[in-house]
Amino acid sequence: MSWQVYLKGNPLPWLLEENCPPVRYFTLRELLNYPADDPLVVETRSTVMNYPPIRAILDAQYPAGYWVKPGPGYSPKYRSTVWQIILLEQMGADGCHPQVQRGCDYVLEHAQAKNGGFGASGSATASRPPVTRVYHCLNGNLVRALWGLGCAGDERLTSAITWQVQAILGEDGVEYPHAGSTGPGFACSVNADQPCAWGAIKALQGLARLPADQRSPQVVAALRVGAEFLLSRDPVQADYPAGDGQISPLWFRLGFPLTYVADVLENVEVLTRLGYARDERLKPAIEWLLARQDGGRWRNRNAYAGRLWATIERRGAPSKWVTLRALRVLKAAVE
Repeated sequence: MSWQVYLKGNPLPWLLEENCPPVRYFTLRELLNYPADDPLVVETRSTVMNYPPIRAILDAQYPAGYWVKPGPGYSPKYRSTVWQIILLEQMGADGCHPQVQRGCDYVLEHAQAKNGGFGASGSATASRPPVTRVYHCLNGNLVRALWGLGCAGDERLTSAITWQVQAILGEDGVEYPHAGSTGPGFACSVNADQPCAWGAIKALQGLARLPADQRSPQVVAALRVGAEFLLSRDPVQADYPAGDGQISPLWFRLGFPLTYVADVLENVEVLTRLGYARDERLKPAIEWLLARQDGGRWRNRNAYAGRLWATIERRGAPSKWVTLRALRVLKAAVE
């Protein structure tokens, strides 16, 4: 049965419009299964770097490879260096583009702490972030982005993956700082030292980028621990441990782009990528997702408008990016 029968309208002509080349490209490849060498796919891929939000990011880059100011590049959100690498990868930027490569190299050179993890420091004078500012969310986001942009063979990225795995599993020799990730199983100082589901989702998003045949037994074990944690609660309820005892309303505001905040859909996305798309525990989340469509489209409830180098979409408007995210999950769950 086709995933399209569950939709209240046909979004495909809209997703295939030429005004958003990345979504057009991903729709052809991932939803319609066009081969990579199809002329339409090749032509569309060649136009992705002309997408205005990508161009705006690259136009704001300094020649040395950073954005806003030199240093580890975490602040200001969401215009500094690490965020641009995260956003460029999410929008399908070409990792071979010289400016993208320069940005990746800058992050690898300046945003990595001594323990191998990427740290959240915005100091322009710091040579590298302190280990007390290494968090699963940022490290996972950057592992995902750097791998997707072509840095898979870089030993510094390998070190970040190693930190992520060891920190999740609590392997011997791992030191947890008094801030940042404070213990195994996604414990985080920002979440009152309780396991952070947002951190788990981002960590798994990073590790899931490794092809199955390139995952060490330790990576497989870390992915299993993370999936078990996320599946221990109903994603629709999202009642994961919270330092203030409150469920964040951001869980239920589907959006794009994705930062350190995660939503119900991203929870299901990463579990889908890991092979759980048809797991019975995800059925309520799939039903919840389908109930929120608007004529076969989904709206962007968390668009970060006014906080980026360029507005990608308006908050509350029908979203090609969120619709693409939702349809990837639906397709995996049905076909």
